[in-house]
Amino acid sequence: MSMALETVLAKAGLRVTPGEFLGLVEDAARRLSPPNPHPAEYFSADQRETLTEVGLDLRPRRPDEVDSRARAVAAQAVLRDSALTVSDAATTIGVDTSRIRHRLAAGRLVGWKDRGGWRLPAWQFTGSGVLPGLETVLAALPIDQPPLVVAAFMTTPQEDLVIGGELGTPRQWLLAGGDPDRVAALAAVLGTPA
Repeated sequence: MSMALETVLAKAGLRVTPGEFLGLVEDAARRLSPPNPHPAEYFSADQRETLTEVGLDLRPRRPDEVDSRARAVAAQAVLRDSALTVSDAATTIGVDTSRIRHRLAAGRLVGWKDRGGWRLPAWQFTGSGVLPGLETVLAALPIDQPPLVVAAFMTTPQEDLVIGGELGTPRQWLLAGGDPDRVAALAAVLGTPA
């Protein structure tokens, strides 16, 4: 198992040992939800009745069902492992660490505090700088969107972003020189019911 996980981590470009990765997964699982959630417990009696009437299944997960949280836990672990420290980000874009902290405070970079320091998602950087148009996109993002949602948006192909006849991700669109206002318009509605 350890060798297989080591191979997967290497193919994904994640610089972490299998033990460290499993620790990240365990931590992410603990943070995201309780070990055996019962959906009905999150709602009042009136809410449960209404949700059941419209067809929502609030029964606990059966032992043979796949845990729907697994994908989110894995994505969270990868997001945390691939994130840059302030020092890494400063080196990547060629500035002092204080400039990175200033950009975080001003909303010109996105990140979160973890274990006493800032972590900055890797999707917002290129090999030698910051993703073109990033500030425009970040200014449009609703402030209540968690880093995992933003990362998923930036790395998932969007119908409105076609590059060379194929659907592109917002990150690919910006890297290709696409109009950041187009991505910003999509980002502005994150978390809004369709």
